[in-house]
Amino acid sequence: MNAAALKAATLVEALPYIRRFAGKTVVVKYGGNALAGTSDHDALALFAEDIVLMRLVGMQPVVVHGGGPQISAMMARLGKQTEFIDGLRVTDAETVEIARMVLKGQVNPQLVAAINVHGSYAVGVSGVDGGLIRAEVRDPQLGFVGDVTAVNPELLYGMFENEFIPVIATIGSDDTGQAYNINADTVAGAIAEALGAEKLVYLTDIEGLRRYVDEPASLIRQTTADELEVLVDQGVITGGMIPKVASCIHAVRNGVKNAHILDGRIAHVLLLEIFTDSGIGTMIKGFAAEPQGDAHETTQVSRSTPSPVEHSPSQEGTS
Repeated sequence: MNAAALKAATLVEALPYIRRFAGKTVVVKYGGNALAGTSDHDALALFAEDIVLMRLVGMQPVVVHGGGPQISAMMARLGKQTEFIDGLRVTDAETVEIARMVLKGQVNPQLVAAINVHGSYAVGVSGVDGGLIRAEVRDPQLGFVGDVTAVNPELLYGMFENEFIPVIATIGSDDTGQAYNINADTVAGAIAEALGAEKLVYLTDIEGLRRYVDEPASLIRQTTADELEVLVDQGVITGGMIPKVASCIHAVRNGVKNAHILDGRIAHVLLLEIFTDSGIGTMIKGFAAEPQGDAHETTQVSRSTPSPVEHSPSQEGTS
């Protein structure tokens, strides 16, 4: 098949998915580790192309970003040591200001600029803007690490109406104005639930969940919230993967249709997952697959559904 015919076949394959997801909201969490490109492509530029294409075919993408590695790097430059508990960064008053500076002043503008290379689409906000994310102390021993108590989606609805792509830095605040560093996985899940999103997608530095840690062929194509919950309860999933998996479980049980864990280092991974028959990575559903569904669901269901599996902890951590 020549190149032109291959492109035409790809477009035809994508057509039913484009039609199915037009007008649907997809929340994409872009991790700090996913910002690192490979030797043969610029991961951020390719990610931006995927997001803009999703917008141009009628979808409503929302980008929620972390910045854990960038915050750790800044803390090291400032002579501060990083400490994590269960994948969450211990955050004193100085650290929360560093997190705010890095997320809103460094990572957020990078993402907005990359998307806006293709037009005036992206607008950067933080959870403090418009009262988007309300938070409270998660655990006193973590310091100024917050749990999401409420999401005000009106700001995002207004951006959708004006055809903008929200890019959200995960700093929230309480009723007194105190800022909190909030795990980006948790924020992405809460925003997806508040918007009734079709999909919640986590881009990270692993290809998905595996049946066995050292066997790439054991990648789980599809699983359920119940199966993942067993893994968490058994302590199989640990470290930085705990907030991600917990957010997937909660989201698909609270109005989000599917959650996905994908390798953000793969070129155009969003398009491969959403617009092709084979898909890529791991998909999580709230319940076992129904016997009927739309074209994309049917394709996803055709993936083998393995039993609960062991998985190594991600190194991504928290913002």
